Amino acid sequence: MTHELPLKDQSCTDIEKGSKPLIIPTIESYLSQMPGWDVPLDYLTLTKTFSFKNYHQTVAFVNAVTWVAHKEDHHPEVCFGYNQCKITLTTHNIKGLSQNDFILAAKIDALLA
Repeated sequence: MTHELPLKDQSCTDIEKGSKPLIIPTIESYLSQMPGWDVPLDYLTLTKTFSFKNYHQTVAFVNAVTWVAHKEDHHPEVCFGYNQCKITLTTHNIKGLSQNDFILAAKIDALLA
């Protein structure tokens, strides 16, 4: 019997052209493991807003997210202000969510663990 690694311990993989987005039950299963993350009714994106004490902490988090995203070669939309940062994930070439989005989300959460 093999046990699948936790999402934070997996790596993003290339998504082949013509691949399909994750189906809703799979998205819901992953989402149940990801406190604070949200998927809109269209199931096309995965989002979470992180709050911080000040601008310095926010920017440090944004820099850490960009490092992880570069390492995984999967790049979120990052919007931030003085004390918060909103991360939006999607897999553009399949126009929806892939396992890569959930792997990166778990790695982003692990930055603050």
